[in-house]
Amino acid sequence: MKLTERERILRTYKRQEVDRIPMIDYAWEGTIKRWIREGLSPNTSWEEHFGFDRSIRIGFDNSPRFEKKILEKNDRYTIETTQWGVTRRVFNELDSTPDNLEYYYDSSDKWEEAKAKMLQDSEDRIQWDYLKENYPKWKAEGRFIQLELWFGFDVAHSWMIGTENLLIGMLEEPEWVEDVFDTYLTTSLNLAQKVLDAGYEFDGVFWYDDMGYKGTTFFSPETYRTLLKPYHKKAVDWAHERGMVTELHSCGYIEPLLPDIVDIGVEMLNPLEVKAGMDPNKLKKLYGDKLAFHGGINAQIMDDIDLVKAEMERIIPLMKEGGGYIFASDHSIPNSVSLVTMTEIAKLAHELGKY
Repeated sequence: MKLTERERILRTYKRQEVDRIPMIDYAWEGTIKRWIREGLSPNTSWEEHFGFDRSIRIGFDNSPRFEKKILEKNDRYTIETTQWGVTRRVFNELDSTPDNLEYYYDSSDKWEEAKAKMLQDSEDRIQWDYLKENYPKWKAEGRFIQLELWFGFDVAHSWMIGTENLLIGMLEEPEWVEDVFDTYLTTSLNLAQKVLDAGYEFDGVFWYDDMGYKGTTFFSPETYRTLLKPYHKKAVDWAHERGMVTELHSCGYIEPLLPDIVDIGVEMLNPLEVKAGMDPNKLKKLYGDKLAFHGGINAQIMDDIDLVKAEMERIIPLMKEGGGYIFASDHSIPNSVSLVTMTEIAKLAHELGKY
């Protein structure tokens, strides 16, 4: 059978038969610029060039709208404040990671100020003009379209409160942390509902919530079950009530949390970070009858064509059994991957991904 892009992706979430595995990944800005220098047409998307599928995501601004301003700028970096109240150093080099220096909303004492601002309703929190201009085209092209929610542990600690501050709060002030999770989710769902009420239809809901790092989770399964799982479940239930599938992106080693993640009804898990200790084939055997998977190809070896080919040949055949697998790196495609190497990776993914 020949499926549209949307049909192929949607059926994969439901672990149903498809013509080939979908291929959805994300390339660094520097990676794309390298590919263009090496011969990729700047007028063609890299996804189209390599025969990848695409998912369209629409998110919202549920921030406290802290004043954004530049505090210092030089040839190496810019120090700025964000709408989440973070003072950060942003380096000029492509693909560099910002360095968070200070968190304004770093404690429960300042939380009420942030909460009040997050709950302030405003139409410009939604990209109405962008939706109006592009949505008809996406529908006509048969795109898979997701609502991107913004809530949970990861966004709270990394974007507004700070990792140590939030982890200590989870132990010493759990009521505060639960209010943080609830406010993030409530504001996100309220904005999402506005878009649905305006007549826009979506296929799924996606959210980021990195809950692990190398070899372990940030917190115990018991803590997840008590503080965070109820809000994940609320998001999944909200999506299912509106006929949408769900995908959780969680970097790091999160295998101990998977029984609870499966329990709340998440359909798709991403990105299966191999370099943090996740084993895609093991996860497929344990949860493949309940969960679909997206990712699992170690990005650290993608610049070595022999290593990555061997890894793809080891992982893809098992992961695609019975449906429910989207090919991708275990996070994103780094700028160490040349156009020639990516061409070989895409070719092999197409070959291995056929049914």
